[in-house]
Parts: sequence; C-alpha cells; structure tokens
Amino acid sequence: MRWTVLDSPIGEFSVATDAGSVCGAHFGREPSAVEEPEHELDRQVVGELRAYFAGESTEFTVPVVAPRGSDFERAVWREMTRIPYGETSTYGEVARAVGEPGAARAVGVACNRNPIPVIVPCHRIVGAGGKLVGFGGGLTRKVTLLELEAGVALRRAWT
Repeated sequence: MRWTVLDSPIGEFSVATDAGSVCGAHFGREPSAVEEPEHELDRQVVGELRAYFAGESTEFTVPVVAPRGSDFERAVWREMTRIPYGETSTYGEVARAVGEPGAARAVGVACNRNPIPVIVPCHRIVGAGGKLVGFGGGLTRKVTLLELEAGVALRRAWT
C-alpha cells in the first residue's frame, strides 16, 4: 500500500493505493505518506482530489476497492456513491435504499467505518430533517465539504 498526502481545505488528507485501486483515505498525515506521488494511479487520485477541493470537479473516476467491511457496510458505501454531488441523504433514507429500513443507526456505524472518506462521500449523509450529526473527520470538516459542494453546485446551476 502506498500513501500520499496533500494539503486541502480540510487540512492534510492522506490517500492510499494498492494493486490498481484506491483502498484507503483518512484525515491527517499518514506517517509513511509521500507528498510527490511516483505512480500513475497515485498522481491520478491526487489530481482528482485537488480538482475536487478546488471546486473544479464533481466526481471521482479512480477505481476504488474497500479493503474490508461487512456486506451491509459495503452496501451502504455503494449507496453513498449514488448521492449526487451537492446533495444530501439521511441515514434513514440510506437504510431504506439498502433494504434495511430500520437500520438508520447501523448506517451511521457504516459511515464511521468508511475506509475511503471524501471519495466515498459519507459527508453527504445527514440526520433526520437535515441535522448535521456525526462525522469521523469532525463536524467542521463535514460542514466545509458540504459548503464546498453546495457552492459549486449553485455556481454550475447559474452559469
């Protein structure tokens, strides 16, 4: 596994690649991370993240493979990727979408265990009524990501 770190509006952000896919990410600096990616996939994911944080891109095209997770967690993570850029969904809505309507709290646990935040956008999941609750990177980062996406979505809609 190779780690690369980049500066972002939410602080240092580390991303991992292995065997042709992105397999991890986390807030902060991974101790073994490099700042200048040496491999093509590493350069691609760093470029896509920089474009995302700059408001220049609204999607990721890099291949992503979660290295762990139960079937339920993987279903939740897949559902997260279906939430459109600049929009949100609730824990309950995601639970219903994965066929477990009473599992809103379990969706929250799956969000917390998301091994590839930002790229797999757990920040787009909010509490009932749009309430901002829980985020592994802290609510300040969640708000920053949601504001970034909302601003970009508005600018694109008006141009």
